Amino acid sequence: MQRIDLPPIWLAAFIGVAWVQQRYFSFGLSLDSGLADLIAGLLIGGGVVLLLLAAAEFRRHRTTIIPHRAPSAMVQSGIYKRSRNPIYLGDVLILTGVILHLDAVLSLVLVPVFVWLLEKRFIVPEENRLRRQFRADFARYEQKTRRWI
Repeated sequence: MQRIDLPPIWLAAFIGVAWVQQRYFSFGLSLDSGLADLIAGLLIGGGVVLLLLAAAEFRRHRTTIIPHRAPSAMVQSGIYKRSRNPIYLGDVLILTGVILHLDAVLSLVLVPVFVWLLEKRFIVPEENRLRRQFRADFARYEQKTRRWI
């Protein structure tokens, strides 16, 4: 189960639900405009940038990026100075941007559901693992850096 219980899989599933909603259950609702497309592009681009910056920090510290695995180091540099979870924030931005791009208006309700799922399935367990493994270092980091933004 852990092989498929990964944030990109969940992101793809939520995007799939948004696509189905737009394709078969749009009910004539639309945000179709140049502004929505611009915002969608900025959100998707911003999400990808966050993912790349975060991945680069994990690589630099030679620790795992895969959830449910024990890290060999606690990353606090780079983008991790601003957010404890830039990858998950990037995923949320990408989902929101794709929903806007698809013009799947009703699927915007999926965004807070996705945030909730990320917190319950990934963020809280990861923070608990870091808390046990890095104790005082994580406590200081948790106090000075917000979970999301």
